[in-house]
Amino acid sequence: MQTPILLFLGDLGGGEIMLIMVVILIFFGANKIPELAKGLGKGIREFKDASREIRSEFENASTTQPTTSYQTPPAPPVAPVQPAPAETYTAPAAPLAPPMDGGLTPPAVVTQERPRLDQTTN
Repeated sequence: MQTPILLFLGDLGGGEIMLIMVVILIFFGANKIPELAKGLGKGIREFKDASREIRSEFENASTTQPTTSYQTPPAPPVAPVQPAPAETYTAPAAPLAPPMDGGLTPPAVVTQERPRLDQTTN
């Protein structure tokens, strides 16, 4: 079983890890490696602290109940509606306004009958 620290390495074996360490030693030198490791450890620690803090905030938010109620108050009771008294409709005795055409009927339009296309002879 792999340790949780080395899970991010995937399928790297011992030889590959040694090669990576030699390359780092050549690039940075023996004096810089402790400073790099210290900075890397500090960054990992800050990341873990931040993730732990966020996780605890989510857990606290899910367990606490809201202190204010966002429900609307119930509506006051409404009196029953009484039916309106029945009214009878009476038609007006005379029109309220004269007709728009002045009471005139339009003239009849006379048009000539045209023969249908299937009845024409050429």
